[in-house]
Amino acid sequence: MALAKPAARQRQRPDFKNLTRAIRYLDHYRVVTLAAYAALFFSTFAQLLVPQMVQNILDAVTQGLAAQQISQLPVDKQVEAMAQYQVTPQQYQQLLQNPLTPVYWAIGFILVFAIARGLFSFAQSYMSEKAGQSVAFDFRNELFAKIQRLSFSYHDRNRTGQLMVRATDDVEKVRLFIGQGLLFAVQAIVLLTGALIMLLLTNWRLTLVIIPILPIAMGMFLVFGAISQPLFIKVQQKLSALNTILQENLAGIKVVKAFASEPREAKRFEASATDLMAQQISVMRIFSFLFPVIFLVANLGQAAVLYFGGREIINGALTVGEWQKFSLYLVFVFFPLGQLGFIISQMSQASASANRVFEIMDAQNDVVDKPGAVVLPPLKGEVTFENVLFRYFGSSETVLNGVSFAAQPGQTVAILGATGSGKSSVINLIPRFYDVTGGRILVDGRDIRDVTIESLRRQIGIVLQETNLFTGTIAENIAFGRPDAGQEEIEEAARAAAAHDFIASFPDGYTTPVGERGATLSGGQKQRIAIARALLMNPRILILDDSTSAVDVQTEVTIQSALDRLMKGRTSFVIAQRISTVLNADNILVLDKGRIAAQGKHEDLMETSELYAEIYQSQLVEDPIATAELAEAQLNQAG
Repeated sequence: MALAKPAARQRQRPDFKNLTRAIRYLDHYRVVTLAAYAALFFSTFAQLLVPQMVQNILDAVTQGLAAQQISQLPVDKQVEAMAQYQVTPQQYQQLLQNPLTPVYWAIGFILVFAIARGLFSFAQSYMSEKAGQSVAFDFRNELFAKIQRLSFSYHDRNRTGQLMVRATDDVEKVRLFIGQGLLFAVQAIVLLTGALIMLLLTNWRLTLVIIPILPIAMGMFLVFGAISQPLFIKVQQKLSALNTILQENLAGIKVVKAFASEPREAKRFEASATDLMAQQISVMRIFSFLFPVIFLVANLGQAAVLYFGGREIINGALTVGEWQKFSLYLVFVFFPLGQLGFIISQMSQASASANRVFEIMDAQNDVVDKPGAVVLPPLKGEVTFENVLFRYFGSSETVLNGVSFAAQPGQTVAILGATGSGKSSVINLIPRFYDVTGGRILVDGRDIRDVTIESLRRQIGIVLQETNLFTGTIAENIAFGRPDAGQEEIEEAARAAAAHDFIASFPDGYTTPVGERGATLSGGQKQRIAIARALLMNPRILILDDSTSAVDVQTEVTIQSALDRLMKGRTSFVIAQRISTVLNADNILVLDKGRIAAQGKHEDLMETSELYAEIYQSQLVEDPIATAELAEAQLNQAG
């Protein structure tokens, strides 16, 4: 237990390393950033000159009144009065002739400084906002590109909602600090330093009265930053959890409604929202305590200055103008201190968000190009698994164990097996969605880890079991892998996938919007568009993950017939739930608990594999009507 306390303190210690990394992004926009901070210095300089002008006005008014009073005295008393009011004979004459001239000059300078401060403040705000938005632009693009490059194992471990919050809300909090908070911090430091220098030049003895207050206030801000940063991290975590529930419910709204689960999901969302609110309230509780204490300290300092300053005026050591100037500079000291509370809060939030953003940026990709990886030349299509062992990241359970087989160019390999037997794992390893744990996979005699990922995947066409379409037109979705494809090529791929007829039946044809995730299309239509998308790539290796599962028997036969023609000359891997769709495969792999229980052609397996025969017989018994319809459709197609 004694060792746990230092560790706990270690976790509470604020860490601004990643926020510093984020600030370095301003180097990409050095001119804009330097312009913003140059404008800040000029604006602050103009602000610091105003109290001096106020002193000049008050001193001119005071001396003007003194000159009027002196003029009413007897001549022999005027010299003595001039000495008392610290007015020379020359000043006395000027004040009698033009008493308002110093006032006019001071007011003129105040107007000039106000205009200059306004112009420089505008430039400062505009340039800093431009720099902050530019940094956020870089962050979002790099973050999105990184998320796109991360391997499947990373996405398996992280929820979509959490990634969305980091790419949006967390980036925005970093942007706010870089575009505003950092500038305010520099401005507060410059204003505080400048005001202290002016206070010392005005009356160093009175300045010493407020000096002890500054380290007290700064210490409180440092303690606040140390306490608040972990709390802000928890706020972002709870916001991610809330966003995950929202994202899951919007994506699965049909399932929620189908099971009448709206009340339960609403309670789940409410519970998460309550956690978020409680965490935010705990942060605001600290705010509510900090600022009144800071203002109390400032007011105590103000009271001390009023007391000692009053004594200085009574003793003649301080003029009214100097006192007013001192009071204004005192505001310039306490205002930045109050502003630092806001800045520390924003910095703590930005630091917590920067840690979450760079956590993704620094994430190690499990599947990367090895040093010296070469571009894969055009494939013939030979694929070989050599004693492949595979387990998912962080899991001790082996999914594939000692899988070995070879597919020659142009052959069709069918993969059968019960749920969890490893079928999807086999096809996921070919395009390197995951890397093998042991053994190796060869294409045309090359280990796929020795070639670049992009050059490998460019020659593999994939139709996954779960069809994903993107917002846009049907033509854009078919040409997703080849955006430069012409309309004729798109239509040819659609015909091959038995999709052209239903696309042509739409009023807008190939320019028909598919809606979010293809919501405007049926399951079978989406599947055929996905097949057309893969075929347009003209791949040497074709992977079909149960790609005909969402279509009726007649459509299945149509697609299968087209695929049979298009598979010629291509190495094809087909996962199918129905044996009847892969009877003509060159090699059928029967997987059982991650191992190849049997492989060969249908006729051979019926004689040599009891497991395959059981699967075949069970499908005939369970779905005789579908089997009969499929056979009839195949005969009609052949006829």
